[in-house]
Amino acid sequence: MFAIIETGGKQYRVQEGDVIRVEKLDHSEGDVVEFADVLAVGGDEDVSWGAPTLPGVTVTAKVLDQGRGPKIVVFRYRAKSNHRRRKGHRQPFTAVEIQTINR
Repeated sequence: MFAIIETGGKQYRVQEGDVIRVEKLDHSEGDVVEFADVLAVGGDEDVSWGAPTLPGVTVTAKVLDQGRGPKIVVFRYRAKSNHRRRKGHRQPFTAVEIQTINR
């Protein structure tokens, strides 16, 4: 069974046991998180689509880790004006393990 959930402005296709990285959530490690914005739920043959979400369907996950992603370098340059600016960024994330899909 799979589900499509929405969190942090992004959509994820998940199954029980999957470990995914989502946008940072305000939960500590070991907490249980419930995602209520479920867009679709499906099994082998039947798929239920929401309009836009399915009422009463939730996905339960356990928070494994809070971290920051790899560093990216943002470099601005303007020609002929000796203007250069270098800036780094690391996007925070929350790693969660999908436990159950509640229909």
